[in-house]
Amino acid sequence: MQQILTEVQKQLADANNEARRLFHGRGHCFEGFEHVVIDWFPPYAVVRLYRDVEAEWLEALSATLKTVPEIKGLVIQQRSRGKEANQDAVWGDVPEQMETMELGLSYHVKPQRNQNSGLFLDMREGRRWVQENAKHKRVLNLFSYTCAFSVAAISGGADHVVNLDMSKGAISTGRDNHRLNGIKGDRVTFLAYDLFKSWKRVKQLGPYELIVIDPPSFQPGSFVAEKDYRKVIRRLNDLTEAGSQVLACHNDPKNGTDFLKQLMLEECPDFRFEERLANPADFPEAEIEKGLKVLLYIREK
Repeated sequence: MQQILTEVQKQLADANNEARRLFHGRGHCFEGFEHVVIDWFPPYAVVRLYRDVEAEWLEALSATLKTVPEIKGLVIQQRSRGKEANQDAVWGDVPEQMETMELGLSYHVKPQRNQNSGLFLDMREGRRWVQENAKHKRVLNLFSYTCAFSVAAISGGADHVVNLDMSKGAISTGRDNHRLNGIKGDRVTFLAYDLFKSWKRVKQLGPYELIVIDPPSFQPGSFVAEKDYRKVIRRLNDLTEAGSQVLACHNDPKNGTDFLKQLMLEECPDFRFEERLANPADFPEAEIEKGLKVLLYIREK
């Protein structure tokens, strides 16, 4: 457990009391712990396990984390493949819903939720880039989930953000996130729509100087990257003008940067690849192509 404890203490020292990943075993940088991740929503830690472990091992992990004074409560989620996810608040008074901070902004999260807590921590540097580059821009946030990109864009001076996600619950949380940060509704549009049935509406609200595409890696019935990402990219010319920027994101370890680059080359040759944004330091990857990909493109003409 010493390796986990050392990394947790290191990340806590850099967290500045903001949300962060404390241990990223899934990046294969910690031999023997590839099945373990630990997220931090101060002052609570959430352990996610991607394979079955012995009860004694789990008790040892819990006891180790209990020695860390910053951690006031612990949730353990079992997410073994082929089994129904379940979670348990092992110790501490962990709330069902709480507020957490990232880059000075506030978000609602649910640390005991058995899937996504409400804020994807690996996208922090993407949100930082948007916060620093959205000034005076009209932004389209596709697959917006709880609209964290939108909060970052408005805080960075965006003129207007259009958020679209098919989940009404996620959009509702997105509205709450904007209110939490004192953002007025006249600068934001929320659309709880199926994107693939709503292109006309999305186009009517454009054109956009910045588009964020951050779909789920694989979600049967709503988005399968190999089939559906191309459908999104081929619409970019209709939604943008010369000089517009696109952040194309993908988090499937099976597809590297070449997957997105090839789609952009085939469907939007007028867009020039600028850079791949660096992933957060708390998400180390032994093989960078298996981690999160965030690619920046600029339309030339």
